[in-house]
Amino acid sequence: MAFVSQRETSGTYTFSSRPRAVDNRSRYREAPPEQTPGQYGNIMYDRRVVRGNTYAQRVIPTADMAELQRQQEQRRRAVARRRAREQDRVGTPEALQGRQHIEVQTELYLEELSNQVTEVDAECQTHAFLDRPDTPLFIPAKSGVDVATQIEDGELFDFDQEVQPVLEVLVGKVMEQSLLEVMEEEELARLRAQQRAFEERRNAQLCEVQRLQEQERRHTEEKERRIAQQKEVLRREKEVAEKLAARAYTQQHLANLVPSLFTSLRCHGFFTDVLQHGVWHSEVTSKKVNNFKLLPCQPCYINGKRMSQTALECYLLLCHSLSAA
Repeated sequence: MAFVSQRETSGTYTFSSRPRAVDNRSRYREAPPEQTPGQYGNIMYDRRVVRGNTYAQRVIPTADMAELQRQQEQRRRAVARRRAREQDRVGTPEALQGRQHIEVQTELYLEELSNQVTEVDAECQTHAFLDRPDTPLFIPAKSGVDVATQIEDGELFDFDQEVQPVLEVLVGKVMEQSLLEVMEEEELARLRAQQRAFEERRNAQLCEVQRLQEQERRHTEEKERRIAQQKEVLRREKEVAEKLAARAYTQQHLANLVPSLFTSLRCHGFFTDVLQHGVWHSEVTSKKVNNFKLLPCQPCYINGKRMSQTALECYLLLCHSLSAA
């Protein structure tokens, strides 16, 4: 039974307990339980144990080889059928970049809302948040002794002596700024002059380019016109050459053809002698005139006009001459 001692004047507390006997501790390791006898077997007759040389290649019997081949063929056919079914089935296209496919329930799933959930309004009032007070400024503790002194006006600053460096700085800065502004104005003037000169050169170059382009255009048009004229001249020369060649060939071809043609026509009676034809023409005309007889009482009308025998004879001779010619 524990008890607390009285409090001492120094302000500390003490604790003590009555003595008692120590309990007997258990052993560090318990005794192993008694093992029940089990069933033992000879591993020489176990199928899972490989007998013989483990380094030599295992010889598989012929029957086992046939069975293995049959099983491999079945597995190969099953894999082929599964691949064929997967290829025949239209799969879902791949998701776009930044998206992913998720499973969505497409079956009819309706839930009847029979009981209405009871709703109760409740409210409570909380205290307004108080603003956090400002953090007080850190004021370090004094580490020295305060002393004081008295300085009269004019003891630490002499205007005539201290103003000289200030004036030198002010005048120097003013002069420097003035020089910078003058240099900037001169630089701007040079830039404007350079820009004007550049624009003048550019305008002159543009005018020269336009003149050269116009000159090139005129040269191109003149070249095309000259080429067209030359083509026309060559065409005409070729046409004249072809005509001359055709004329020369025709003359050369007809040089021997015309005499033979006239000879053949003359042999066939197309060309006759003028003297012989005149004698024959006179004989035929006289025979026709003699054979043509007119009755004294029978008038002759040609084109609605009455003609005498002499005029009729002259008309017949003229018609026969024209037909013979």
